[in-house]
Amino acid sequence: MAWTPATALSVSLLLLSGFAQSRVEEENPEFWRSQAQKSLQSVLDRKLNTNVSRNILFFLGDGMGVTTYTAARILRGQLQNQSGEETVMTMDTFPSVGLAKTYSVDFQIPDSAATATAFLCGVKTNLNTIGVSAAARNGICKTQKGNEVTSILKWAKDAGKSVGIVTTTRVQHATPAASYAHSASRKWYSDADVPESAKKDGCTDISSQLLNNTDIDVIMGGGRKYMTPRGTKDPEYPWDFLSRGRRKDGRDLTKEWQSMKAGKVARYVWNKADFDAVDPETTDYLMALFEPGDLRFEVDRDPKVDPSIVEMTEKAVRILRKNPKGFFLLVEGGRIDQAHHDGRAYMALHETIAFDDAIAKGLELTDEHETLTVVMADHSHPITFNGFPFRGQSILGKSPLWGTDFKPYTTLMYGNGPGYKLANGSRPDLRDVDTKTKDYVQMSAAPTESTTHSGEDVAVLARGPMSHLFQGVHEQNYIAHAMAYAACVGTDLRHCDAPTGVPVVQTTTPGSSSQPSSSLLTWELLRSADTDVRPR
Repeated sequence: MAWTPATALSVSLLLLSGFAQSRVEEENPEFWRSQAQKSLQSVLDRKLNTNVSRNILFFLGDGMGVTTYTAARILRGQLQNQSGEETVMTMDTFPSVGLAKTYSVDFQIPDSAATATAFLCGVKTNLNTIGVSAAARNGICKTQKGNEVTSILKWAKDAGKSVGIVTTTRVQHATPAASYAHSASRKWYSDADVPESAKKDGCTDISSQLLNNTDIDVIMGGGRKYMTPRGTKDPEYPWDFLSRGRRKDGRDLTKEWQSMKAGKVARYVWNKADFDAVDPETTDYLMALFEPGDLRFEVDRDPKVDPSIVEMTEKAVRILRKNPKGFFLLVEGGRIDQAHHDGRAYMALHETIAFDDAIAKGLELTDEHETLTVVMADHSHPITFNGFPFRGQSILGKSPLWGTDFKPYTTLMYGNGPGYKLANGSRPDLRDVDTKTKDYVQMSAAPTESTTHSGEDVAVLARGPMSHLFQGVHEQNYIAHAMAYAACVGTDLRHCDAPTGVPVVQTTTPGSSSQPSSSLLTWELLRSADTDVRPR
């Protein structure tokens, strides 16, 4: 059957008809009134939890803007043979919801280094810089000195808590790096990436700082090749030259890390078999690096070879929660962002669903009375949700409304990215194209090698002790201060002495701005599509 506008309309009407038969109750106004009253009563019955938070679970969806969040919710439902729109994600159950402003000091739209410094260190900064204030300049080592800022991970460690990071990217990548490193460039993964001039000025690479700056109990993700001497064969891909060690200084940081933990039960693993063998009840420290670079996308992951973000989260929580003083754990769904940079909505949404599963696992393993759980994105992407699709229509499909060029378009599209294509002066005809595959690249309005980020506010979701602090619209750097206040770590310890039931809310003043050092910011540095995955 030829795919024409009439065919598209017929198929859509069939979908609508099927939905109508299964959702007759929604035509009754009492359905919606009853649903709303139940929701209202649950909010009215809600009591503020003003406890001091023993634990902090911080889930960061890199690039998980509101459009991604909404589309992933629909996809999750559709994967369960539901229409999708009414699906409830784990994230949807969080009672406290706010917005965070994501701009950096020098740019209207940020990168993950500047945003991570904001929500982890409590200070807004410039693009491409990690763990330093805005007085530091991108790539200029001398400006780093004296402008370092510490993170809530360090504040928690200094308070006697156990701390950990879990990511689906490299552990040296922007978000996890901001929890422990100070670097004028997010690109300085190993010493081979640090310019000689910066070395002479005393700057060190991010991987070495992973060992030296803060005593981190659990480290999980990718990034093996930045830890070993140049030419060292990777244990998983010994034949692959690009997976080999990159360090010029001859150091094997995995071995150094193990020697630093003498007297403790410290495990370094790089494969799932050894990971599964780690007993969290008897393990003090765990470093697990499962790839030379970033981890696999969830849909490409071999469950026999690579653990999921859910499995990593569970192992981390079980190790960290043994500390009677509590823990801080950062869990990053980092490849949501990387899929978006590739223009692959299918991959981004499946990464988001896996991220939501990790959140569910975190809640399952902790007590809400003593654990503050925060979920947020660092920034968004220029993905749009458009075209008046019928209820229940595939979120990865095509709009029933066609363009004025009499060609269909997908429900999800990008403002810019690699999906910009012209054929004979016009956009491609998608009538015979399967847009629901993992490799499909959504169309974009402007041609770029990689999609950029976008600058709208991102959602902040919270539950547990003092979660009400996250309601409202705040600067992104407020998040670190609110988490620290709830857990009595850092410098503001007023909540430690606050009487039960009398919350004390701290307000913050946004930092000052400065002029961007645009001469230092080439497209290569601005571009955040920083992916490092070895093809399997």
